[in-house]
Amino acid sequence: MDSNVSILDQIIKNKKKEEVSNLDAILIIDSLFKELSDRERDILIRRHGLHSGRKETLEKIGKAHKLTRERVRQIETFGVKKLRELEHLSKYLDNLKKVISQLLESHGGLMEKEYLLDALTDFSSEGSNFKNYDKLIHKNYLNFLITKLLHDKFEVISKSKIFDIAYKLKYQDHNHLEEIASEFYEKISKDNNIYTTKELINLINTLKTYEKHKEKFKIEDDTINLGKVIKKNFEEEHIEIINSNKPIYTILRAIKRIKQNKFGHWGHERLAEIRPKTINDKIYLVLKNKKEPMHFVEIAETINKTGFDSKIANPATVHNELILDKRYVLVGRGLYGLTEWGFRRGTVIDVIEEILLEAKRPLSREEIIQGVLNKRLVKKATVILALMNKNKFDRAEGKYILKIQTL
Repeated sequence: MDSNVSILDQIIKNKKKEEVSNLDAILIIDSLFKELSDRERDILIRRHGLHSGRKETLEKIGKAHKLTRERVRQIETFGVKKLRELEHLSKYLDNLKKVISQLLESHGGLMEKEYLLDALTDFSSEGSNFKNYDKLIHKNYLNFLITKLLHDKFEVISKSKIFDIAYKLKYQDHNHLEEIASEFYEKISKDNNIYTTKELINLINTLKTYEKHKEKFKIEDDTINLGKVIKKNFEEEHIEIINSNKPIYTILRAIKRIKQNKFGHWGHERLAEIRPKTINDKIYLVLKNKKEPMHFVEIAETINKTGFDSKIANPATVHNELILDKRYVLVGRGLYGLTEWGFRRGTVIDVIEEILLEAKRPLSREEIIQGVLNKRLVKKATVILALMNKNKFDRAEGKYILKIQTL
């Protein structure tokens, strides 16, 4: 096979059954666990959430097996040790080890835990015979392999002041990444701005610490395309720039307190636009992302589909919030927009009055219609009908003025 093509591309492109199966974390572990006793197997499965997705405590497992917590811990340790000493272990893990190594190397040696597991889960489930297993279970299998059986190659960072939990190449220094992340955090942590991925990647490129360590960001023969994973993280429009700047992007993904919202924008986690807590926060974020008015029922459906949390948005509750908050304006039947877009509250007559006052001159019917349509979603006929109100408007030389307005 071509040495210039990544092992991921080789495996996926060629679709070799035996090679794809060597990336299937569930199949790998199920094969290895045949070497364990029934009790050892059950304890490891429960302890690491390999079947249910939920990791069980030593106490709960002890009750199931009528053992003390300490005895469960001993059996878990012995089971892992037995797996590590298997003569044929490398047969199952070599391909996966190469894939993880290449992913980490392409990102400068470090990847935030969920980011790496998302990428690996896609590859692991690509040819898996366990399609009914959800992503969380796949991730738990992969995490077990990395932390327990590939511990000599990879390391978990869990106590960094700068980064969230991440995986790194065991013997590769990542101090330069922390140095850049520190300067980057100082730049944006105190403002209330929301950024795109492209804006932040460009910002990091301007940092003094980045310039200092620029040579360390040159990755040779990086042929890994993470387009599929990036799309799932609301980054479809930034696929090219992310693939070209993986070591920089990995800083964004790993840094503490700077997070990404459900629509792909970044900012400090304290901001409501990044971590919306109330129904009102979610309404605002949905409308701002849509960039056009929405029906209150559609807003509720979008909130529930987006999955900010486990709370269900009720259309009636959403409607009440829209009515009460001045940030929102009714622009049509059940349709609401953001006041910051220039939409005007009140009747069509109110909007026409405002347009004429702002113009400070007579306006043609076409000018008024266009002005109203920029502020409200109504039919032209509705605007024409409103202009017929002789208590509010006069005509002068074919143009309209306010009744109280003097030329």
